[in-house]
Amino acid sequence: MYRIRPASVDDVTTLMELRSEAEDWLQGRGTDQWSDREAGARAIEKWRAAIDDGRTWVVLDEDDTTLATVSRGPVDRDFWTDADQPETAFYLYKLIVSRAAAGLNIGSLVLDWACQVAALEGRQWVRIDCWRSNLKLQRYYEALGFTHVRTEAPAHRKSGWLAQRPASLVLNRSRLITAVNQVDQDPHIG
Repeated sequence: MYRIRPASVDDVTTLMELRSEAEDWLQGRGTDQWSDREAGARAIEKWRAAIDDGRTWVVLDEDDTTLATVSRGPVDRDFWTDADQPETAFYLYKLIVSRAAAGLNIGSLVLDWACQVAALEGRQWVRIDCWRSNLKLQRYYEALGFTHVRTEAPAHRKSGWLAQRPASLVLNRSRLITAVNQVDQDPHIG
């Protein structure tokens, strides 16, 4: 069983390690995603701000080892417009799974958790923006129920492949029963 909890400032070092590991892995796969490495005080400050705002979570295994992280944020106005009805969506950012946990279906479980939270908040969608050149990641999200909405390409951004998934879509329902019943106290996944 996996447990998801709000991140704390004590998790910042681990979050930085997850991000660095993901950057190295992506580079090894030949993608330019996250090639502008987030390091040092600026990156730590961004993590702390997201944690202070209650927008970042960590996924733990039974031994309390951090396997993944995910954040939510406000609508990104470089991509989503008023016509998209931004208030109807939960905006997901920085879903990072440890390479040691690759293949355990944690990404799919986290997306189901996000859908459950969105539905509990009365939102219709979980939305993402993805690196425009990372076709493998785009296919991954489509395989997990996301539909491509459009691609935006502002000159100052490399992401912009926009997709959304209905908040009602839960792919691993039998593994998430405890999350539905306990989302306000101690949400579990797995």
